[in-house]
Amino acid sequence: MDTEVQQTERDRSSLPGQPGTEGRSRFALPSRITAWVPGGRITLTVLTGLLFLLLVNAFVAQPFQIPSGSMERGLRIGDRVLVNKLAYRFDAGPRRGDVVVFDGTEYFGHADYVKRVVGVGGDHVVCCDRKGRIEVNGRPVDETSFLYPGDSPSTVTFDVLVPDGTLFVLGDHRGRSSDSRDHLGAPGGGMIPVGRVIGRADWIAWPVGHWTRLRRPAAYARVPAPRSTGADAHG
Repeated sequence: MDTEVQQTERDRSSLPGQPGTEGRSRFALPSRITAWVPGGRITLTVLTGLLFLLLVNAFVAQPFQIPSGSMERGLRIGDRVLVNKLAYRFDAGPRRGDVVVFDGTEYFGHADYVKRVVGVGGDHVVCCDRKGRIEVNGRPVDETSFLYPGDSPSTVTFDVLVPDGTLFVLGDHRGRSSDSRDHLGAPGGGMIPVGRVIGRADWIAWPVGHWTRLRRPAAYARVPAPRSTGADAHG
């Protein structure tokens, strides 16, 4: 009698839909994968983590190392900034004052660059007014909060109208920056197409002691809209 009872219980446990069999089937595929991958579960975990980082790096955020002093004092040589690659996917695009990383191929050189946006499509950018300040759409911009100490806004005079879909960019360390001013006579007139922007630099991520969020300076908040448009979509 006892033998018959035990056999019945075993039969029930193997029926489809029983809790025990569901649990085993749920983990069957991962178990097979870990058995196939050399190193088992640890290797699979590492590979999954690497895949996640690659996807984040490709579509969400990407670290960039600062190679020169052109953006001092805010960004120093060797700093690593975290670039937000989704910053302009769902809004009007780069705004005046943003620090952006862009592909300078055919415009600045075969490399990625980091600069500050001074003018956007439709803007009239002039240097300099009677007090030595850059003007955007007739409004002088006080750059003292981010300009490298001792630098003037520019030793090069210019008077440019930024074409739609492009950006006029400058480094914060004007004395050490090769930027839109240096390419005014080149193809493109020193302007960078918005489509070449990789993303907005939002954080200094390394070194830890220099960890800072990069914010848009208030100096650009009062710049009026270009005269050719009815509203300032770029802020």
